[in-house]
Amino acid sequence: MFFYRCILFVPGIDRKKITKAFSLGADAVVLDLEDAVAISEKDTARSVVQEVINTEKLPPAFVRVNGVHTRYILRDLQAVVNSGVLGIMLAKAESGEEVRMADWLIGLLEEEKGIPRGTLELIPFIESARGIESATEIAAACPRVKRLALGGNDYTAETWTTYSEEGTELFYARSKLVVASSAAGIEPPVDTVCPFIKNVDSLRRDALRARKMGFQGKLVIHPAQIEPVINVFSPTAKEIRTAKRIIAAFEEAEASGTGVIQLDGKMVEYPIVNRARQILSTLK
Repeated sequence: MFFYRCILFVPGIDRKKITKAFSLGADAVVLDLEDAVAISEKDTARSVVQEVINTEKLPPAFVRVNGVHTRYILRDLQAVVNSGVLGIMLAKAESGEEVRMADWLIGLLEEEKGIPRGTLELIPFIESARGIESATEIAAACPRVKRLALGGNDYTAETWTTYSEEGTELFYARSKLVVASSAAGIEPPVDTVCPFIKNVDSLRRDALRARKMGFQGKLVIHPAQIEPVINVFSPTAKEIRTAKRIIAAFEEAEASGTGVIQLDGKMVEYPIVNRARQILSTLK
């Protein structure tokens, strides 16, 4: 299983920034046709992104399209449904119905372009109170959905609060996405962008908070955020050693018919072993 520790947003309007973004070491890049693009530049950005994905061999990349209730959605998808990208990030996803609508349109375009139906992934970008409350149905809306992503800036503005360095205003939203993802049997979600670009310590604390809550990685908006986020969401050497010891000790005990052991003064049973295996599965 491949987890995305760090996904970098880049404005779809800027070909130079897109090219640079591909070389910066993020696990994936999102070419953004939504909030990073002015309304007057939507057509131009769509053309830029379409040219990039048609002419370049891309590293792991997604395209964020405008929401299903906007007038841009159809032209966005017509331009960017392409086997060169891993999938589509759907802005402002608020219901399972919206996700299935996007799924249907993507499927039609895949068939039209000779791409096996279901090839492209779909990441619902959840950034509103309605979306948070619908997270369970969104997570289970269709097989294309492998993971959810949280948009904290829009969510905090809508709920009359502010994205803070303490992160308490996002506790409920983060919890909802983690639980919804687990209930749907999909990957852990990807956490929101941290707006404090120049405050690396704040970014690191924010990422640690999200990792502890159960997120697989974090969205970023600046090259300086990539390395700290990757470091936070990568298992430490100590975590790897501990996970290996837990698995080895438990498998030895299990072979002799024991399902619960003590290791370093702590009880170890199947859930603890499964978590250790999860940690090792994220190694890049």
